Amino acid sequence: MNDVMNGARHDSTSGTWQHILRWAQRDRLSGLSALVLLLLVLAAIAAPLLTSYVAEGLGEPNPFNKLLPPSVAHVFGTDHLGRDLYARVLFGARASLGLAAIVVALAALIGTALGLLAGYMGGWVDEVLQHITNVFLAFPQLLLAIALTAAIGAGFLSAVVAIALTWWPWYARLVRGQVLTLRNREFVSAARALGGSDLHLVLQHILPNILTPLIVQATADFGAAILAGASLSFLGLGIQPPDADWGQLVSAGRVYFPDRWWYAFFPGAAIFMAALSSSLLGDGLSQQ
Repeated sequence: MNDVMNGARHDSTSGTWQHILRWAQRDRLSGLSALVLLLLVLAAIAAPLLTSYVAEGLGEPNPFNKLLPPSVAHVFGTDHLGRDLYARVLFGARASLGLAAIVVALAALIGTALGLLAGYMGGWVDEVLQHITNVFLAFPQLLLAIALTAAIGAGFLSAVVAIALTWWPWYARLVRGQVLTLRNREFVSAARALGGSDLHLVLQHILPNILTPLIVQATADFGAAILAGASLSFLGLGIQPPDADWGQLVSAGRVYFPDRWWYAFFPGAAIFMAALSSSLLGDGLSQQ
C-alpha cells in the first residue's frame, strides 16, 4: 500500500513538473520572467552566502572605501559610506521582495474575505461594502499610502500596512464579481440542496473556483507592490537606515548621479527587473 501511495505521489509530482516545463516552452517570455523572479528570491534568501561583505550589507560603514567604482573587489562599487553596494543590493532584496510579498498576501486576504461576503450575501451587506470600497478607490493608491505612512510613522511595518490598506479594494471587486457569477451555478445549488451551510458552500465550492484569477492578479501586483514600497522608501517613509531596500538605495544614490552612476543604477536595475518580470509573468498567466 505504501509503495502504491509513494508511486502515486511521484507520478503527481512528475506530472506537475512536466506541465510547468511544457508551459515554459510554450510561453518562453513568461518562463524567463518566472526564472528571473525565482533567482531574485533565491539571491535574497542566500544573501549572506553570496557576498563576503555581510557586515557592510547590514549597514556597517567602511570609511576607507567611499564611492569606489565597480571593480573586481566591489562588483557594484561602493556607497557614500564605503559599503559594498552589491551586498547592500542583495540584503535590500530581502526588504523589497519581502514587503511586496506581505503586501500582496495581506491585500488579497482582506479583499478576498470582503469580496466573498459581499458577493454571496448580497443586499445591504453588499451595498455597504461597495460604498466602503468606492471610498478607498476614490483616492490615488500611492498618494493614500504616502498619507497613511506619514500619519502612522515611517518604517517597514508602516509601509506594509499603508500599501495593503490601499490595495485590498481591487481584490474585493475581483472576488465579488466572480462570486456573483458562481453563486447560482448548478453545482452550488446542488450542494445547497444537499444541506450544505453557507460557510461550506463558500469555502468548498466557490473559493476554489476563483483561485486562478486571484493568483494571476497577485502575480501581476507583486511588481507593482515592489514599486510602491520603493517609492515610499525613496521618500524616506519606508525602510530606515542602516537597513536597506532598493528604493532607499536609489534615493541615496541620486545625489551622486551621474558622476557616481553605479550608486543609483544597480538598485534601480534590480527594481526594474523585478517589476518587469512580475508584470510579464502575470500577463502570461492571464492568457493561459
